[in-house]
Amino acid sequence: MHEAIALAEEAGLEGEVPVGAVAVHDGVAVGRGRNRRETANDPFAHAEMEALAHAVRALGRWRLTGVTLYVTLEPCSMCVGAMLAARAARVVWGASSPKAGALGGLLDMTAAAHNHRFEKSGGVAAEACAELLKRFFTGLRRGED
Repeated sequence: MHEAIALAEEAGLEGEVPVGAVAVHDGVAVGRGRNRRETANDPFAHAEMEALAHAVRALGRWRLTGVTLYVTLEPCSMCVGAMLAARAARVVWGASSPKAGALGGLLDMTAAAHNHRFEKSGGVAAEACAELLKRFFTGLRRGED
């Protein structure tokens, strides 16, 4: 999670919502990502999507069995859908997202009958992850005044 937090900090410095993600297989980081929606002008450029795409290329397969994704913010429905499609083994997140989280914050996409299930754990380093987001959005509000 520490590496995901560092990636989130980098995203925040670039003016992106500070979210970072790291995909780990057999104890080795095989994918990394940070939000790039603004810099890439791409609504799909979420940290999780980037980390999953890097993991697919690194492992040379689309099935990410055995891969754990660490992400600083509870993933949205698009990202959870990608994790299900890629057959990720586990997702660990920091801060909850009551407005967009799809692992229990707003809704729980894993409660539906899917052909794949993964383990999920929330609240890991939650305070540090939430503080990054709070600082970022407080700065945005101050800049708008």
